[in-house]
Amino acid sequence: MITFIIGLVILIVGGMAYGKFVENVFEPDDRPTPATSINDGVDYVPMDKKKNALIELLNIAGTGPILGPIQGILFGPIAFILIPIGCVLGGAMHDYFCGMISIRSKGMQMPALIKEHLGNKVYKIYNIFVIFLMILVGAVFIYTPGDLIIVNLLKQKSIIGNPIVWVVYGCIFLYYLAATLFPIDKIIGKVYPIFGAILLLSAIGIFFGLFFKGYKLDNLSMANWMGSHPQGVPLLPVFFVTVACGIVSGFHSTQATLIGRSVKDEREGKHTFYDMMILEGFIAMIWAAAAMGIYNYGVPAELVGKPAIIGLVANDMLGKIGGLVAIIGVIVLPITSGDTSLRAARLMIADAIGYDQSKPLNRVILSAFIFTPVIAILIFAKIDAKGFNILWQYFAWANQTIAVFAFAMISLYLYKLKKPYIISLIPGMFYTFIISSYLLGAKIGFNVPQNIANIVGVVLAIIYAYLIVKAGKKSLQNSERLAA
Repeated sequence: MITFIIGLVILIVGGMAYGKFVENVFEPDDRPTPATSINDGVDYVPMDKKKNALIELLNIAGTGPILGPIQGILFGPIAFILIPIGCVLGGAMHDYFCGMISIRSKGMQMPALIKEHLGNKVYKIYNIFVIFLMILVGAVFIYTPGDLIIVNLLKQKSIIGNPIVWVVYGCIFLYYLAATLFPIDKIIGKVYPIFGAILLLSAIGIFFGLFFKGYKLDNLSMANWMGSHPQGVPLLPVFFVTVACGIVSGFHSTQATLIGRSVKDEREGKHTFYDMMILEGFIAMIWAAAAMGIYNYGVPAELVGKPAIIGLVANDMLGKIGGLVAIIGVIVLPITSGDTSLRAARLMIADAIGYDQSKPLNRVILSAFIFTPVIAILIFAKIDAKGFNILWQYFAWANQTIAVFAFAMISLYLYKLKKPYIISLIPGMFYTFIISSYLLGAKIGFNVPQNIANIVGVVLAIIYAYLIVKAGKKSLQNSERLAA
């Protein structure tokens, strides 16, 4: 329990201190934001600070900060230290700068920001990649909350032949379609406060349940500080892919730029972006601790690291009624990420091809184009017994890859302004190592020996840093030449 408490202190105190530092680096001021200067009544809509923060939290907090820690805590109590450090120095900083740079750039979405700062060639690669990721997220986050509803609430089997499965999926699908088509303040802005209340009740209940139930939590020691996974899985790079959303998630960049179009004052950015990521880190810490506690009590081996742990924890800690609220809170998380991922996909495609989204018919046509592959992915994932696991593994890797692009964009932005770009360069280098060594060493990748994969990962991380600094110097020289 001591290591868990230390981790919470790092997260809260570190988040307060480093968050203020990051804000001072950016220097928010009184200039008009896109929400007020553009305000088209659809995507650029000024909203209340608290509502923006709540929407941002629900957008970024999918099943990742729950399912990731449930699997990640198998590496041992080192997770209680790595989650808060990564969240403070990497994830929260990543989310803040993506949102704030978007606000300073007339509400540009991530592909447009990548094009402006990293160039047209990188933009073309990124744009296809990130839109595919958004569609994949939409499909995954119909599947996971749907199955939680079917199994935990309706007590049914989630198999392809059960018509209830497709009814539940269809209801979630229709909600996503409405959230994608209608103005952000008409659907998302109305239902999210309700979802947020359920989420907070769930998280608070599990947090206090840790102490009231007296769950045994292991402490960090010399024997387990490099991880103690029961299957001998290496801490690096696997842990940082497994526990994505509680530490760093590239998906968050697309959501921060989305909600950036609703922020009325730049000074609201720290609370909206940085603080909400810290709160997601807190959720990840809670579920990591809950999973460790129930593992130490003893659970069937086939359930370890699986979503079924969610129901076991909720019911053990909070009883039937409290457990039901906690499970509903978990169901809310993927739904409130899936809806905005598909909305973000619509905006990204529209921005890329210059397709006016103020007209309802245009939004319908583009949404139909997006939702067709979502249906296809869902059918594949349900027909093939291993389909969803395969998609999830690639999604986890792709999620962190998107973050590497975002860190590069932030670094160049800061370099051009002669500000301390090192704060984003180092996390970018680290995650370049993570994604490259993971893909090289994983069975879903090239399956080479992990020590060789790690060496190649280090080399690629150094090349990544070199290219960013080189591009920054060139851009700065061009700017100074034009100014002269």
